[in-house]
Amino acid sequence: MQISNKLIWIFKSDRRKNLLLKIRCFSDIYLMVFINFQTKECPFCAETIQARAIKCRFCNEFLKSDKARAMEKKRQSDTELSRGEETQDTDDGVLFAARPSLWGITSTIVKGMFFLVLAVLLIKFPLERLANDLLNLKLTENQISAAAMYRVITGVGLGLVVVFILVLKIVKLKMTYYEVSPDRIEWGRGILDRQVDNIDMFRVIDLKMRRNLLDCIVGIGSVGLITTDKSDPEFEFEKVRRPRELYDIIKKASLEADRTTGVVHLE
Repeated sequence: MQISNKLIWIFKSDRRKNLLLKIRCFSDIYLMVFINFQTKECPFCAETIQARAIKCRFCNEFLKSDKARAMEKKRQSDTELSRGEETQDTDDGVLFAARPSLWGITSTIVKGMFFLVLAVLLIKFPLERLANDLLNLKLTENQISAAAMYRVITGVGLGLVVVFILVLKIVKLKMTYYEVSPDRIEWGRGILDRQVDNIDMFRVIDLKMRRNLLDCIVGIGSVGLITTDKSDPEFEFEKVRRPRELYDIIKKASLEADRTTGVVHLE
């Protein structure tokens, strides 16, 4: 009877130990999973370690030494410097970018269409026969045929010249671009001979916006600048969209550039 009681006591004791062991394992797992340990980066090997660690378990370096403190300060200063560079890059972004609108050469296109119509009339309309009948020139058929041939050649040549001029003006217009940043105005022109130039924003003295009736209807305009730049004392954004927005951007950026650089423009 005593032996059986001892066996029962041992069995119960083992069950208690197993239960306690299971509870302890479960609590350890709970702590590992659900507790958010504070971590940091080792200044020597850049591995992730606990925030309260005194010695890195990866590189075996002590984290409370003078060398570790110096490296930590250097890392913080590098981080602040990189953030400052990112902020500066953001500030140097483009405030306005545009190209001249095709509506800016409306008058040229209208003139070109007029000459194209004239070229078609020269090709299609027998002017030599009309002149022969009205003026009683008594031209022979060979002479009329020769005049017709020259008339067609003249019409084709005129049409080709007009088309070439229009295409050249359109390509030249679209090869021009403008970019406005907080500290400068940059533009590029040219087809074969590409030229890129800029004007510092603090050199802008005055600006004005011009819009005619057609510009107001189609939503374009020109913004002219008066600057202290020697190569471009007068500069104009020709027939760009959103001219009022461009005007306000340059006005605000030029005042800010004057304030930053300490420039005072004397009238």
